[in-house]
Amino acid sequence: MSIHRCDFLIIGSGTAGLALALKMASLGKVVVLSKEKFSDSNSEMSQGGIAAVISEEDSFESHIHDTLVAGAGLCNTAVVQDYINQAPERIRDLLNWGVRFDLRKVNGEETSEIDLTREGGHSHRRILHFEDMTGLEIHRKLLARVRENSNITIHERFNAIDLIVNKEVDPSDMSSTRCVGCYALETQTGKVHTFVAKTSILATGGAGKVYLYTSNWSGATGDGIAMAYRVGARIANLEFMQFHPTCLYHKDSRNFLISEALRGEGGELINSKGEAFMKKYHKLGSLAPRDIVARSIDNEMKRSGSECVYLDMTSLDSTFLKNRFPTIYQTCLQFGIDLTKDPIPVVPAAHYLCGGIMTDNSGRTDIPGLWAIGETACTGLHGANRLASNSLLECLTTAHNCASELKATFGSMEISAKDPKPWSYPEDSNDDEMIVITAMWEEIRRLMWNYMGIVRSNKRLERAQHRLKNILAEVKDYYSNMKIHSDILELRNIAIVADLSVECALRRHESRGIHFNIDYPEKLSTPQDTIVVRGLI
Repeated sequence: MSIHRCDFLIIGSGTAGLALALKMASLGKVVVLSKEKFSDSNSEMSQGGIAAVISEEDSFESHIHDTLVAGAGLCNTAVVQDYINQAPERIRDLLNWGVRFDLRKVNGEETSEIDLTREGGHSHRRILHFEDMTGLEIHRKLLARVRENSNITIHERFNAIDLIVNKEVDPSDMSSTRCVGCYALETQTGKVHTFVAKTSILATGGAGKVYLYTSNWSGATGDGIAMAYRVGARIANLEFMQFHPTCLYHKDSRNFLISEALRGEGGELINSKGEAFMKKYHKLGSLAPRDIVARSIDNEMKRSGSECVYLDMTSLDSTFLKNRFPTIYQTCLQFGIDLTKDPIPVVPAAHYLCGGIMTDNSGRTDIPGLWAIGETACTGLHGANRLASNSLLECLTTAHNCASELKATFGSMEISAKDPKPWSYPEDSNDDEMIVITAMWEEIRRLMWNYMGIVRSNKRLERAQHRLKNILAEVKDYYSNMKIHSDILELRNIAIVADLSVECALRRHESRGIHFNIDYPEKLSTPQDTIVVRGLI
C-alpha cells in the first residue's frame, strides 16, 4: 500500500479545489485528487457566469437582498453579506490568474468595460461571463496555474473511498474524532493508496447523479457528503436539490444545460401551443427564481400532458445569439434545432445541491482536520434555493476563507507520525454481479426522480425511504464482499445521499424554496435547517 504525506489534501478538482490549491501552495505541500480527468467537473459545465457587484448602477445591498429572497428565509445573513461583499476581490483573483470575461460592446466595438448580463432572481445586470462557457474558462485557467506549480501534486483517476480518522491510526487513541487523510482507489490499476495530511479538504462537488435527469457530469455522486457523514459530520438541508428549469429535451441528449442567461437576454418560455405562460405564476415571468420556474414548467407539462415546454429566442437578433451563445447554438444545431429560428425544447433537471456538509463560512466542519468547500458544503449562502450564478462565487469565497483560516493555524497543525492501518478488502471479483450494480444505480436514480422530484408528497417520500433502506442493505453486502471498484463506490455514496435526502424531506413539514410538499403546502413562520448525523436518524 502506497502512503503519501502532505500538508494539505484536497479531494476534488473543480473550481473550489483548484482555487484553494493555488492559495495554499506557498505555505506547504498540496495534493489534489481527481476521481476522473482533471477536466471532468461540474465547474467546466457551468455556462452562465459569476455574480458580483462591479457596476456603479448596482449595490451590495441589492445583491444581498436578491440572495436572501431567493433563499426563502433560510440563508445565513452574515455568510451572504461576507461572500457578496468580497465578490469584487474574488473577481480580481480570477483576472490575476488570467481568466477572461466578455467585454461590453458599443456600436459593435469592444470597450474596456466587462459586459454584464442578468439572470433569474437578480434585480440588476451583475453576471460576468465568457461567452456561454464561463465555468470552462475559469477552470482551464486555474488548472493551468496548478499544473505549473511545483508545490502542488495532482493525481488523476483517484477515487476517494473513505476518510481516515485518528482511531484508524492508533486504536488506543481515546480523544475525539479527528480526520488525518483518506484512502483512495487508483482506478486504472485497482490499487488503493493512503493519503495522510495535516488538513483534508472536501471539494467533491454536488450530487445531481442521484437523479435520473440532471445537468451534472457523470461523477457528481455526492462522494464528499457520504464520506463526511460516515465519520460523523453533520449534514444539512439535502431536501433542497435545485432543479434547473431548462435542460435540452432530446432523445440523444440527457444532460445539456440551456443557460438561464438566454432568458436574461430576452428568451421567453412558451408551452406547446406557443403561449408564454410564466406571467401566470410570477410577476418576473421567465426571470422568476429557479424554484418557481421549475415548478411552473412542471405544472404546465402535467396540465397539458406535454413532454416538454419551449424556450423561444427567435425574436432576438440571430448574429447576437450566435456570438453570445456559441456553444449552445452549435450543440442545439447538432440536434437539428436552430435556436435563431426554432424554439428550444426544454425540461427541468436536477442541477445544484443547496445543502451538504454543514460548515461555517470558511468551510470548517464538525470534525477537526476536515474542511469542506464549494457545492459539497452547506455554508448558509443559498438557503432553500440558490440565486443564479452565486455558485461559482461560493467556490471562490469558500476557498479564500478556508485558505485564510488554514494559514492562520498552520503552525499548530500536526501530521500523524504513525501510518494508518493497511487497507484490507476482498480481492476476488464477481464480474457477473456488476450488472446488478448498474441496475441498482438506475433504480435509485429513477426512484428519486419519481418520488423525490419537483413536487413531493408524504406517501411518495415514505415509499422511497422504505425501498432505499433495502437498497442500502444490499449495497453494504456488495461493498463488503466484492473487490473494490469505482462503480460500487459511487453506488454506495448515491444510496447514502439519496436516503439522507429523503430523510431530510420527511422531516420538513412545510414547503419552502425548492422543497414543495403537497401535504404541507404552507411555509412555517420560523425557518430551520434540517440536520442529520450518523447514528442519530
